[in-house]
Amino acid sequence: MSVSVEHAATTNGVRNSNGTESKLELDVARLHSLPSEQQDLYLFTFTVGLDNHVSSLDKDGASSQQVHIKKELLQIVGLSSPAPTRVIRNSIGRCFAGIFGKGDRKLLYESINELVAIVHPGKGEKELRKKHAAVHCLGEIFRAAGDSAVSLSSLTCSSLIRLLKSAQNHAGLRAAIFKAVGKIVGAVQGSIDETIARDIWKQARTSASGDKAALVQINACVCLDALVKRTPFFDNTSDFESLKTAIWKICDSSVAPVRRTAASCLASILVKSYSEEASDKSAPKVKKSSKASKRQSMAIGVNDDETARSDSPSRNSMAKLTLSLLDLLRQLSAQYLRTSTTSRARAAIAQCYCKVLLGLDSSVVEKYYGRIADHLLVDVLSSPSITYNRYRLLSTRDFVQKVLANVVGCRILGETGQLNAARTLINNVLKNYPQVIKEKAEPNKHTLTGALSLLASLIQRLGSAFNVLGDNCREALVQVLQHPSYTVQIHASYCLRTFGSACPQYLIPCASICMNSLNRELGFLPTGRHSSRRCVGYANGLAAVLSISPLQPLYSSIEISSHVLSLATGLLKSSSNVELRVSGTQVQVAWILIGGLMALGPNFVKIHLSQLLLLWRNALPKPLTKENSAQRQTAELSYLTYVREGALGSILSFLEFNNKLITTDVSRRIAVMLQNTNEFLSNLSTKRDAEDVSQRIIPALQLRDLLLMVRRRVFQCYTKLVNFSSLASGEILTQSNLLSISMAVFADPESYAQSSLGSSIAQSAGTFESIWDIADNWGFGLTGFVRGLEIKPIPGEHGSILRPHWLHEDAEDAAFDQALSSPICGAREHDSVYLSMYGRDGFEELPDPPATEVVNSAISLFAVALPLQEPRVQEGVLEQLATFVSASSLQRDPGRKAAVTANVAMALLAALKVGGNETLAAAGDLKHPAVEKILQELLQALIVHQDECIRNVAYEALGRLCNSSGNTFTTNEVNVLIDTIVSNRDPDARAGCAMALGSIHSLLGGMAAGYHLKNIHGILMSLCKDPHPAVHFWAIEALSKVADSAGLTFSPYISSTLGMLAQLWTCDTHNEESASLATSNTEVEHPTSDIIAHGIDSLVNVLGPDLQDMTKARELILTLVKQFEVDDMSLIRAESLRCWEHISLYASGHIDFSTYVRRLQRDLDSPQAEIREIAIDGLYTLMRRDAEAVLGAAEADLEDQIWAVLNQTPDQQCIRNILEVWLGQTSLTKTDQWITRCQNVVTRIAAKSVDAVPRPVTETPAAPDLQDEEVAGFASSGNAKEENLSTPDAVQELLPWRVRAFAVECLSNLLAIVGRDAQLNPDSPAGHALQNRIADVIRLAFLSSTSDVVELRVGGLKLIDQILTIFGKTPDPDFAEALLLEQYQAQISSALTPAFGADSSAELASEAVNVCGTFIATGLVTDVDRMGRILKLLVSALQSFTSDTEDCAVGDLKGLSANAQTMVKMAVLSAWAELQVASTEQQYLVDVVKPYIAKLTPLWLESLQEFARLRFEPDISNSTGSSSPNNGLDTMYSALNRQTLLKFYQDSWLKLVDSIASLIDQDSDFVFDALDGKTAETRVNGTTSKASDINYRDEPVAFFFVLFGISFEALMTRPNNDTPEAREQTLEILLALKRILRPSVSGNAIYQDTIFSETMELFDRLVLTDGLQIQAVIVDIARNLCLAHPSAKEADGEDHLSDDIEQLFELTRIVVLVLAGVLPNLAEDAPVARHQLSEEAVSLIRLSLETLVDASNIFPSIIKTDLHACIIHIFATILGTGRCQESVVPQAVPIFRRFILSISLDASDNPTVTDQIRGCLKRFLSILAHAQRRETETSLPCAKNTLLASTILLTSGSSALPPNEPLITKFLDEMLDCLHDVGLAKVAANCLRSLLLIYPKRSTDEAIARYLIPRLLLFMSDSTQEDPENARSLVARVLTSFASTLTQAAHVPTALCLVLPALLSRASAEGKDVFPETAARLLELAGVNQGAFRGVVGQMSAEQRGFMEQVIREGGAGRAERERKDVVVEETEPTIALKLDFGAA
Repeated sequence: MSVSVEHAATTNGVRNSNGTESKLELDVARLHSLPSEQQDLYLFTFTVGLDNHVSSLDKDGASSQQVHIKKELLQIVGLSSPAPTRVIRNSIGRCFAGIFGKGDRKLLYESINELVAIVHPGKGEKELRKKHAAVHCLGEIFRAAGDSAVSLSSLTCSSLIRLLKSAQNHAGLRAAIFKAVGKIVGAVQGSIDETIARDIWKQARTSASGDKAALVQINACVCLDALVKRTPFFDNTSDFESLKTAIWKICDSSVAPVRRTAASCLASILVKSYSEEASDKSAPKVKKSSKASKRQSMAIGVNDDETARSDSPSRNSMAKLTLSLLDLLRQLSAQYLRTSTTSRARAAIAQCYCKVLLGLDSSVVEKYYGRIADHLLVDVLSSPSITYNRYRLLSTRDFVQKVLANVVGCRILGETGQLNAARTLINNVLKNYPQVIKEKAEPNKHTLTGALSLLASLIQRLGSAFNVLGDNCREALVQVLQHPSYTVQIHASYCLRTFGSACPQYLIPCASICMNSLNRELGFLPTGRHSSRRCVGYANGLAAVLSISPLQPLYSSIEISSHVLSLATGLLKSSSNVELRVSGTQVQVAWILIGGLMALGPNFVKIHLSQLLLLWRNALPKPLTKENSAQRQTAELSYLTYVREGALGSILSFLEFNNKLITTDVSRRIAVMLQNTNEFLSNLSTKRDAEDVSQRIIPALQLRDLLLMVRRRVFQCYTKLVNFSSLASGEILTQSNLLSISMAVFADPESYAQSSLGSSIAQSAGTFESIWDIADNWGFGLTGFVRGLEIKPIPGEHGSILRPHWLHEDAEDAAFDQALSSPICGAREHDSVYLSMYGRDGFEELPDPPATEVVNSAISLFAVALPLQEPRVQEGVLEQLATFVSASSLQRDPGRKAAVTANVAMALLAALKVGGNETLAAAGDLKHPAVEKILQELLQALIVHQDECIRNVAYEALGRLCNSSGNTFTTNEVNVLIDTIVSNRDPDARAGCAMALGSIHSLLGGMAAGYHLKNIHGILMSLCKDPHPAVHFWAIEALSKVADSAGLTFSPYISSTLGMLAQLWTCDTHNEESASLATSNTEVEHPTSDIIAHGIDSLVNVLGPDLQDMTKARELILTLVKQFEVDDMSLIRAESLRCWEHISLYASGHIDFSTYVRRLQRDLDSPQAEIREIAIDGLYTLMRRDAEAVLGAAEADLEDQIWAVLNQTPDQQCIRNILEVWLGQTSLTKTDQWITRCQNVVTRIAAKSVDAVPRPVTETPAAPDLQDEEVAGFASSGNAKEENLSTPDAVQELLPWRVRAFAVECLSNLLAIVGRDAQLNPDSPAGHALQNRIADVIRLAFLSSTSDVVELRVGGLKLIDQILTIFGKTPDPDFAEALLLEQYQAQISSALTPAFGADSSAELASEAVNVCGTFIATGLVTDVDRMGRILKLLVSALQSFTSDTEDCAVGDLKGLSANAQTMVKMAVLSAWAELQVASTEQQYLVDVVKPYIAKLTPLWLESLQEFARLRFEPDISNSTGSSSPNNGLDTMYSALNRQTLLKFYQDSWLKLVDSIASLIDQDSDFVFDALDGKTAETRVNGTTSKASDINYRDEPVAFFFVLFGISFEALMTRPNNDTPEAREQTLEILLALKRILRPSVSGNAIYQDTIFSETMELFDRLVLTDGLQIQAVIVDIARNLCLAHPSAKEADGEDHLSDDIEQLFELTRIVVLVLAGVLPNLAEDAPVARHQLSEEAVSLIRLSLETLVDASNIFPSIIKTDLHACIIHIFATILGTGRCQESVVPQAVPIFRRFILSISLDASDNPTVTDQIRGCLKRFLSILAHAQRRETETSLPCAKNTLLASTILLTSGSSALPPNEPLITKFLDEMLDCLHDVGLAKVAANCLRSLLLIYPKRSTDEAIARYLIPRLLLFMSDSTQEDPENARSLVARVLTSFASTLTQAAHVPTALCLVLPALLSRASAEGKDVFPETAARLLELAGVNQGAFRGVVGQMSAEQRGFMEQVIREGGAGRAERERKDVVVEETEPTIALKLDFGAA
């Protein structure tokens, strides 16, 4: 019965530290009242609460509550039921440690005595459990406060030792005793009594070597370790020898943790005994043995006279142990080299080597690296006891590599130490072959092999920093290539490949040397020297170098590749004319070279594919008959076999790298060759080997070995072919008997021969235990796919990365134990074809031996072939497999039986992977019922196998079988497994069935397996409680897999599962401290505690966000996870970190953020790599949310820890992500801090106290030749800190270059972010902060650009380029007349100088050229004469690329490859293009560019043409001709470099197009000549480039389609990311396209139907997806295309619709589409616009409206009407939209006026215009009526704007309307009514003024005036009418002005007769207030026509005249006041009226 979560979560007797004292009491009565299965959980929750309470106490709290807490703890210890379990004991121990560690120690002695009293002898089981708890508590108390209880240590230890006798039947208690004693010794240290210490020593040593319990052995070793480290009593030779004897015995344990602790113990005493003086003092006293004098030593800085220890043990057995470094290492090697030492012991000794070296000071290891390497490479690796056994040799080589490369090279040595180590290996090992100095022995092949492997790892680690040793390394490697040993050759070739990858500038020299040497040795072949082996060595080296050419295209040579191919084909052709062995060597060399060339990829191979197929067919012909083969000599057969092996190797390389070329035809041809080879092998399969060595082609290889290698190649090629040619795979695999052949190889009991003596002895002696422990490098034909619980991916499997089982992801020590998981060791020499594959997609796997690889490839072929067969064939094959597995002959051969079983299991798994579509191969079908049944029977037998590794493969296969076979099959299989569990009591069977159920559910997934979840969960819950460790371990693992795969469907089972796991966590039956010996031992290897923690993490992921709502489950999970994090086991702590990470993701509010952050911070320094990586991942997750919050919660040194982790693992991407996220979030707020941070990292010094370490000459950064004192001083200032930190005995080195390069990259990203921000916001605080630190940034850029690492130098130049771009035109804040960067000219100039040195590279020179261009373009120097060397470099580079020389140079940089020359050339042309574009704005640049522009223009155009060719013609590899013989290879292999060259052009083309466009703007004649291809011949790179002969018929510019095509394609294929850079690039392309599409360049080409339609579609997409700036350019382009359209040039009288009128509609549609996206309400289906009405949007609207109006002018008259209607609708929509009133309408009204004027001109000819204007006016009246309702805030502005627009319509379009138009009358009435309206009166008055004052007047205008004047006179004179805004004054002025506009003299008196009385009438009615205004109006009238005025006045009555005189007299006195008021009146008029005061022009 499982314990529920509800109970577990509510039985906690302790709350928190806030709880009162009563809450700390255990309720024993309640405890005993609970059911027995719940008592443990109740006690657990109480102790956890107590533990939490203690941990929350401070010093005073701990002291005050000691009495009560101690009482409770002792009460728990003394409980008889339930007795404390492991979890309870741990909690109690932490409580004791907490109260005595933090509080006072008054009760310390009393507590110890009480616990010791419990420990005293007593025998019951319950008594032992009490004693167990007391023992643990004693250990914890002494650990926390032992220094205060020294006097009790003897009593305690003696009591514990006495208890051992009583604990003989309790493994956990014995282990706890030694663990506690170790803690006591660690606390008391040297104060412990020596007698007691020796008793402990004796007991611990005895138990460590003799106890059968693994946990006891582990803790005994830990105790011995403490005695060695903490006490001085055992530092003597006698005890050392006794300990060493015990350790050697322990090291043979089958339990890996035991071996590790033993190794740690021995390492501790060795490290402690190390003395640097020991060798010097004792060297003269020790006599060398004669045997030692004959040792072949490398003498790497050491004499062989060094001795072991200062005093001989024979004289003084208790002498203090002091060992020199060499003797310390020899203590280990002596045991390692014994022939009786087992593989396990050797693995433990290798771990001991690691721990010793890690324990020594790093300075010692660095100082004596040569001696250490000498010892391991010569004494160990080259020892005869190692070299005679192949497995022993390879495993030792692997161990040496792990020790020296992984531990010393990566973890101990810094960058300088690694360089010194590499130098030591080169000078003292590699260069001693062949022997040069008599005193230095020549290294043997094993030493060379080990040294080469180490050197390769160091080169990989150092990367570009290895350049300083490049010349030495190249010479040494090429020299070693000629070694006669094939193994050395292969490793030298691999090292050469690694060297070429790290230092690519040596690629061509290495390839040239290898090729020349190979040619030389080939000439010596017939002479009989050792040239054959040298030829093979050089060939492998050359092939390895060629294989990385695609990875380093800048440094590869097409010429060398072509010569190599010619050499290979020549050798094949001439091989038939020479002696057999010479022919064999030629053929081998040829196929090796061809295999290396295959790595160049399809672009190279496809040119020669037909030739290669012919060569392969000749090498793999149809074989002769079997009888004919029998008559042949063995030598001839060996030769034929050898030829086939080489040819098949090249085919395998072809298939690997050229899958694009594997067509159906090629597949069939290769399949025929493979079939021929199969027949050849079958004819030779019965032939016996000849004993005569002279009959062998290669002395070391017998014919059967060659046959094995050929069969391996056939299977490999078939598998690759099927994977990459799924169409032909069925046909290929059904043509032959491949299935039976492959099956016989891996499963036939009789088809193998015993491969080693060891296997034979094991079989005959009956000592066979496990196939995995055979250690003979063959394992009875075992597959290499299975290594323990890890299963390698089969070829072609998706995601082919070997992920270790989660149990094996522990510390680095596990790597040594993993080497023991298989009897097979891989090695590079097993398969030379792999040389070209290393590093490909992360591939670094070492190939298995040929015999094993045959099995692997046979299984792979079987897997891809079986699903493609007919069901009948599948059934027969599987029945045959079942027969093989159950064959009776296997009963007598258990080794072969185990191998066959494992092979069959793997083959079935692989076939089901293929059938499940998990590989590249065709899936086929395995779903026939009969096939499924046989598969089921086979797998059911395998999942109950006693070997867990085979079970692991079988249940993976069974899960896939159920996944593919359907629900019925799965249901049946689940029932069968459950029945097996119930009926079969065998633990292995139950464990296998449990995991099978988990695998079935996991692979089916939650939805498909939901039907079975209840049954599976129920049976697994039952098995989890099984007492057998193997059963419950794998059952919990299966339950975790079920939970992970079920997801939310597992929710109903969360409570019961969680309660069960919590109960198991508290049980002693489910952990390694169990009393049972068998249980304890199994738990050590399969710790259930780990799997429980893993299960809890699975449950957390199932709950997900629901964790926040499920309080009880959450509390129990949090309790358990807190327990996990304080556990001793690293795997449990790792799982706790995973749990915390997921909980923080799902329920972040329920964890203490600060505590979690500090936990992660603490684990960043964990020695366990897995914990470290999980902590980094968790930290990254938090930093992504809020980096500042994380830093605030963490301790102060988090930043230093992050950089320290990056320093240890510079390639750790997650730690880089943390810094990048942090930078992204804080770059604008903490700019200054980031600059300081990057500065500190780049200049930080890591000082190591290393005596007499030779400092490499090249460690100092490569100093440029700085002739300027100022610059030299600037450079030295960056090293000021270094000088201050220097000490006499310290070597200083910077952080690893990758860390510094990353810091420079961070700084570059910072500059980019701040630069963008400063561009958008000129007052950006970040920009100012950066400006203030500009000196520091330039200093960092200078230091980086002058370092000795290419990546840093390029990064430094990029920084300078960014600085120039951001601050190039920024004035100096202190001196406004100068630019900020002027003071740094010298530094920038000098930073560029090294980039053009002889040791530079193409990348560096290109970046420097870019900086030169930017420098000149910014204007720091405007005087051409003062630009100095920067301009000189650009000019000389340009001249170099236009000269006749083939080898172009930039500065002193010469000898570039063709690709590199192209890169630099494009950089030069791009820089000049940038200057040309800038010259349009910077006048001084005109003088810079002008002298070279005529030379540059054709170069730019040719480059663009080449870019277009590369971009649009990717499949053209051969050309019809070449302009020069020298260009033949480049032309032939143009496709090979296409991707490389394309990138260079891609980076530069836009600048070139911009430069051409800017020249087009200037209308330079030579530019158009160049565009037309009329320029003179120009010599480029020594070749004559003639003008293009392309004729585009009538197109004006020949290069138009090149320019247009490039731009168009770039817009079509632009990236989807919406970054500022992408948007800016799109804008630049469109601007260039705008210039290209002008008529002088494009002519009418753009109007061709296809081109035009494609362009319009592109513009459509851009308008819909891009921003306003881009839309504005598109509108501009559309306008230009409209105005330049051919139809616009036709005669006006032509009214027919031409064919291309549709194009005009398309162009206007684009513009309308833009408007629809900006204007609300314009599109019917989108009432809301996509963009806000910003200034930019308003500007775009204005541009679009102007474009439409302009377009309407050129439209043919017959179709103008439609466009006019559209435009009128747009204007009306703008007018009627509220959001447009404030900003859009004022911009649109002038355009509207222009539009109306333009269409009115056609009114007489087109009556439709009248209808359109009438409709427009009607629409305006409707808008006005709606606006006058005043429903919204915008109604009033809308009404005003409508009045103005209507007025414009009438004034501008009156000629199109008849005088009697009713709508005019209606509008005028509306306007007159508005004179009485608040808010509209003044606007209406001004509009009336415009209507009346229009001049000249047409008939409609006169009709309007006639209608308005009487009504206005009435309004002015009738004071009874409302006038809220004093509009009468405006009306009076309007009428006065109207009189002045009359041109006919006869009309003036009439007007005066009307206006004068009205003015006087108003003055009379309104009184004196209007006298001044009226007087002014009267005077104006008098000034119009004085005669008429007098005449009118004369006709007036005397009374009227008198009143008029009074008005004028009184009104004139206040003239100034009147004028002031007039101004006020003017100012109070609406601003829109002032802006739009429309009158008669």
